[in-house]
Amino acid sequence: MLAKRIIPCLDMKDGKVVKGVQFTNLKEAGDPPSLAEIYDNQGADEIVFLDVTASHEKRDILIDVVRRTADRIFIPFTVGGGLNSVKSIGEILRAGADKVSINTAAIKNPDLVREAAEKFGSQCIVVAIDAKRVYVESIDDHSDHIYVQTPNGICWWEAYIYGGRQPTGVDALKWAKRVEELGAGEILLTSMDCDGVQQGYDIELTRAASRLLKIPVIASGGAGKPEHILEVFTKGKADAALAASIFHYNQYTVKDIKNFLAANGVVVRL
Repeated sequence: MLAKRIIPCLDMKDGKVVKGVQFTNLKEAGDPPSLAEIYDNQGADEIVFLDVTASHEKRDILIDVVRRTADRIFIPFTVGGGLNSVKSIGEILRAGADKVSINTAAIKNPDLVREAAEKFGSQCIVVAIDAKRVYVESIDDHSDHIYVQTPNGICWWEAYIYGGRQPTGVDALKWAKRVEELGAGEILLTSMDCDGVQQGYDIELTRAASRLLKIPVIASGGAGKPEHILEVFTKGKADAALAASIFHYNQYTVKDIKNFLAANGVVVRL
């Protein structure tokens, strides 16, 4: 069995790590290279670095921060935010990233996923999907959505772009399947409903995606305690768990989380 991965996420704005609640009210949480190095030393399996306002503000990622972060860590490093071409993806990989994450540009130009995977390899291409629940009264057999019965009712998930600012009308689960077929190597799946609330991941969303896809699913949005991460692995069937607030504000270390998971039968790299 493959070990489950614990991945601290560094959301960045104006060169600093920030964290918000449901993609709003961003608060500063530290220096990206320094935090990345701390998490590497704690035993993180990977780091994800997202310039959360890059697409919205239509500017490039701060490549200097990417280089400085990559120079200080020895684990795989994914970078995303504002990447909209094969050229920009190549620049980030050359700056030290092992993988790139694309979201807005992928939805606007799906061929970018295929072109990037062909040029750099699927293992480099992570497609990030920011998904929000849309509740319905009943299942529409003529609809193009994938519906799931949840404890709160029947819903589908809509994909958002521009850092959660703009709905697309695109079914997030169907979009995940499509980018898998285009060559994406992983899906970074964030629940906008759960993001930053620290009340647990969207288990129904993660489980539906994990059952639908052959490529790994990274669950994101909602981690508040070790039990939430255990749940997203056991009930949500995720391959990896992304977390931010519980690490940035020193609620738990990566080692704390891994020791808890191992004690509860989850295979992790210690």
